[in-house]
Amino acid sequence: MKNILLIAACLFSLTVSSDAQIYRVAQMNTEQIRGLDKEKTVVILTGGILEEHGPHLPSFTDGYSNEWLAQKLAEAIVERKGMSVLMFPTVPLGNGGANEIGGKPVFPGSYGVRTTTLRAVFMDTATVLGDQGFRRIFVVHGHGAPLHNHTLDEAGEYFRDTYNGTMVHLRGLVPTGEQMAMLKLARPDLGLSDADKKEIGNFDEHAGFEETSRLMFVRPDLVDPIVRTLPPITINDPAGLFRIADIPDWAGYLSSPRLANASYGARLMQYRAARDTALAISILDGVLNERDIPRFGQMMIGNKQMAAAHAAIERIEAERGRKQLEWLAKKGLK
Repeated sequence: MKNILLIAACLFSLTVSSDAQIYRVAQMNTEQIRGLDKEKTVVILTGGILEEHGPHLPSFTDGYSNEWLAQKLAEAIVERKGMSVLMFPTVPLGNGGANEIGGKPVFPGSYGVRTTTLRAVFMDTATVLGDQGFRRIFVVHGHGAPLHNHTLDEAGEYFRDTYNGTMVHLRGLVPTGEQMAMLKLARPDLGLSDADKKEIGNFDEHAGFEETSRLMFVRPDLVDPIVRTLPPITINDPAGLFRIADIPDWAGYLSSPRLANASYGARLMQYRAARDTALAISILDGVLNERDIPRFGQMMIGNKQMAAAHAAIERIEAERGRKQLEWLAKKGLK
């Protein structure tokens, strides 16, 4: 009997982290989930697009970063008396790989889904959670594509309107200067020379210095040594982003990944974790209304160059949808 009880205790310990207030839904049974206090349980949905990140970073680069941030957020939430966190397995889906900026819908390492698919995944999940009584959800799904961000914002608005709850895509929030000051947040200094800053340029948007630095901190084992030999691709204006991405043999990265270092990556990730935590706690406490915080997706959709790129992407997605519906019709399926 003692052995059976010991085994049972060990199995239950696998459903939670070292802090017993962080639960992993994939490892829990029906009764354990039913027993959660829905009013004091915050759900965290983590995502990670599979997207090309050049010859030096893995396709799941965003996912590794998001998982680290989600764990830190969970740890911060359960420090509050009586609060628990229910964490879901990472959703390896996203929309709009960087390759699409240059009109390259097919690119090794990128496996995005249509915005309608992404929206349905998160709205369906939100519906089930809402029906079960959960009312607090945070999505940790950092990725730079505007339509991707806008779609996750829409899923959150659906949850709020339908269940009178809170579902916030944290990485899509862009706090104002006043809100940043209120939360006592400030980006860490790069700690670079003027020459290095010049090489990195003003648009370090994808698989460059910052993103490579973050992976060197989170998953150094997955950063290919070739990174030190990559020539910089310095961009200082928005038009340059589209110009470079449009090059037929574009390597899939921007900026200067060769300058990346784990020390800066650690500072940047710690800042991001502090930012996410401050925003999440202020929203949970009612200090900030998430609808008052500007959204990255909405801001970028209004950009003329982005609008043109989005139109091209939407045409590609429409064709993919047409092809699938045509096949279903031939098979007599719906």
